Amino acid sequence: MTGLHWLVNIIGGAALLIWSAKLVRAGVVDSMGGNLRRLLSGNAGNRATAFGAGLAIAGLLQSSTATALMCVALASGGLLSTMTGLSVMLGADLGSTLVVLALSFDLSWLSPFCIAGGVIVMSTSQKEQTRNIGRALLGLGLILLSLTLIVTASEPLKSSPRLRALLDLLHGLPVMTIAIGALLTWFIHSSVAFILFIVALISAGSLPVSMGFALVLGANIGSGLIPAVLHFRSTADAKRILFGNLAFRIIGVALVATILPTIEPYLLTLPIEDALKVPAFHLAFNILLGLLFLPFVHIAADSATWALPQREEEEDRPKPKFLDPNLVNEPGLALGFAAREIIRMADIVEKMLVEAMNVFESGDFEQISRLKKLDDDVDFLHEQIKLYLTQVSRNALSADDSNRCVNLITFNTNLEHIGDIIDRSLIELARKKIRHQYTFSSNGWCELKDLHSRVVNQMHLAMSVLLNGDAETSRQLIVHKDFFRALEKQAEQAHFERLRDGQVETIETNSLHMDIIRDLKRINAHLTTVAYPVLSNLGELRESRLKKHAKTTPIFSEHLVRGID
Repeated sequence: MTGLHWLVNIIGGAALLIWSAKLVRAGVVDSMGGNLRRLLSGNAGNRATAFGAGLAIAGLLQSSTATALMCVALASGGLLSTMTGLSVMLGADLGSTLVVLALSFDLSWLSPFCIAGGVIVMSTSQKEQTRNIGRALLGLGLILLSLTLIVTASEPLKSSPRLRALLDLLHGLPVMTIAIGALLTWFIHSSVAFILFIVALISAGSLPVSMGFALVLGANIGSGLIPAVLHFRSTADAKRILFGNLAFRIIGVALVATILPTIEPYLLTLPIEDALKVPAFHLAFNILLGLLFLPFVHIAADSATWALPQREEEEDRPKPKFLDPNLVNEPGLALGFAAREIIRMADIVEKMLVEAMNVFESGDFEQISRLKKLDDDVDFLHEQIKLYLTQVSRNALSADDSNRCVNLITFNTNLEHIGDIIDRSLIELARKKIRHQYTFSSNGWCELKDLHSRVVNQMHLAMSVLLNGDAETSRQLIVHKDFFRALEKQAEQAHFERLRDGQVETIETNSLHMDIIRDLKRINAHLTTVAYPVLSNLGELRESRLKKHAKTTPIFSEHLVRGID
């Protein structure tokens, strides 16, 4: 067998290992991701329970990196403190080592059963959750198969003089070996896959155990580096957890690397197989990290807060005023306070809506920057409100409270969409007008301002409906929407008449004019959704806007359906 053939087989086995690990993780996340997030947020009371939650989640996901990403989401939403997040990550680091240790045993006999079982479950089950479990089972079987392939492909390498020369060179350069381990772990984005690859090479006799120790130390640094780099631009709360975890690993690696030459002879004489010495060393290292840092994680959290202060824009960001976590188990009160927070967010959206139209006249680029910042505030509050209402929904809600919760979540999302329309469309249209120095016709601009003022009034009515659930105000909201539709058609018709007359301003601003009308129409549609539940409960909504006797042609006729079948 040629050297190229060996290399291709090893790369193929390693690629299958990496992909299989991701397949397991995806299957577990898709089947029980919501439960894992609840486990993480529900056990954040103290460092011990947080450590246990991190250990369990990383064990199920087979990845401390995936656990870190969950911590980022919760910390960015203000639901996970730095101290708790660091405790979770210490547990996650240990949890992923247990996975490595379990898979390091010779379980090749289990591979065909896992693959066959996974394929059968995915092929026969109609439930998505069950299919995802089958996908995870298939991934586990492929991991075991890939390890067998790597061992088989690597055996000829143990007699390679070139490989022996390279290993001899690295043997005298432990720092470089650690760096190589960190870089390779970063490259494949999985410490579990990389360490299992090391175990497979040792099983084949192609890699000395002593070098495996140094590579494992590098893998621990690389594993902490992956989420820290990926979320370098995240919030300060999230970065404190990620960089604190990375600091734990670097300090631990520095300490162990210092004493490794002294303890290595004892490690090599352990009465276990050579292939198991590396995962055992990996497990001992992460147990040491937990023992060293978990008792002092509060000091580490304070240090991280000092080293990574809130950015100026984060300090200026409006924090929720009414989302009291102590009321999460009191749905009636919690929903009322959530509605008040949504009203507060709506005030910011209204400010964006008003100022966005002013930008068309002022041509002020600084005002555009301020509006961009307001949209960031809206996005932040939207996420906070969504997470809060999600927590409230886990209670046993009455039918009325359940409907109220769904309506609040829906309108909260609609407000965030309105902010996006203003930020990504209206403001960009204003920027285009300023850049090209376009001018609207006087009549056209008056029509746009009239439509805009009516949308602002619709927002006031929508807020009233949200707070009071008043039927009469809900009717006004729907009636005004229909009236707005009529005015919109009139404005479009008048615009087309000016185009036919050849007005220069109208020709230049044709696309701008129509796009602004389109955006105002979309905003109006989002606002009126708050009235639908109220009127639906009263039986005042039609199922369709079509007349009862309107003739319709099915999209798919019977012969077409038969043809598709």
